[in-house]
Amino acid sequence: MAAGSASLLPLMVVLCAATSGTALAAITDGLLANGNFERGPAPSQLRGTRVVGASAIPSWRTSGFVEYIPSGRKQGDMVLVVPEGSHAVRLGNEASIRQRLAGAARGARYALTFSAARTCAQAERLNVSASGQWAVLPMQTMYSSNGWDSYAWAWDAAADVFDVVIHNPGVTEDPACGPLIDSVAIRTLNTPRRTNKNLVKNGDFEEGPYIIPGTKWGVLIPSMVVDEHSPLPGWMVESLKAVKYIDSDHFAVPRGRRAVELLAGRESAIAQVIRTVPGRQYALSFTVGDASNGCEGSLVVEAYAGRESTRVAHESAGRGGAAKRAVLPFRAAAARTRVVFFSSFYSTRSDDMSSLCGPVIDDVAVVSVRARRPAAKRG
Repeated sequence: MAAGSASLLPLMVVLCAATSGTALAAITDGLLANGNFERGPAPSQLRGTRVVGASAIPSWRTSGFVEYIPSGRKQGDMVLVVPEGSHAVRLGNEASIRQRLAGAARGARYALTFSAARTCAQAERLNVSASGQWAVLPMQTMYSSNGWDSYAWAWDAAADVFDVVIHNPGVTEDPACGPLIDSVAIRTLNTPRRTNKNLVKNGDFEEGPYIIPGTKWGVLIPSMVVDEHSPLPGWMVESLKAVKYIDSDHFAVPRGRRAVELLAGRESAIAQVIRTVPGRQYALSFTVGDASNGCEGSLVVEAYAGRESTRVAHESAGRGGAAKRAVLPFRAAAARTRVVFFSSFYSTRSDDMSSLCGPVIDDVAVVSVRARRPAAKRG
């Protein structure tokens, strides 16, 4: 993941100038205004599937080669499927969609969730930005079997009004060869706190990005996400591949409503730095299971806390079931201790052999273990 602001400044200036008269949408958790693109351009604002006019799609401003795609439309031998509803948009070379939002709390963190699919056999990517912050989300690896994945990205609001922009920076011979976008949503993230009962922030993973109802593939937390801009508060994705944020409506979750699935072996890891007292004894506990998504076989989670580590095996039938609780004792060597989780190897779902899958972790906790005082001698 790349981040910065200087190279996007000209683009943001143009987009802001072009939309100075656009009505502002208030921030509420869930889909953005017309976030599923079911309200489309008037027939006079379409040339085939190409959108004509920057304000043709209600609640959105467009720039560049943008198409309004109905579900089931054919592209060569491929049928374009829309994950939710009947329409999506496609971003061609250097094309963008944007929406202006109001009512943000300055300094608050917000997470954007959207679904995307490749329409060409190439390594596509998307540039997302808000409040002067941006990131490039790679789409080389597709994790679901239907060709659609949902992505999350977070930022801290620098003003009460800001623009959310999704931009395709690709340059291909076919200007229409770009990703499909659908179901754009937002969620305000609460800041998790450590407690005297758990030194891990957001150890139950209940705080995270919006999961779009009806989508059965979870939400990808992109690779190399630092804590300051993580859509999974408290946690960093310290790997080359994404991890998946899942919910109990569509997956087996060991405890509560949310959990994390480690998808790509050692290339899919999450970490958190916790405060510790050098020399003090602690215990890291966590739960390992499977997501009930057809991920069968031996799943192994490796956990590290400072200099100590453990491997926890879970034999999965791919149907959820009994999860396993594990404990790793460790002695802190410094005032900060890094806790890391990753899978020893990756698996694929047994039903289609194409979707990456892995073990689920949940209910992570670190507690201080007080040494027991020796019993007083009698007599």
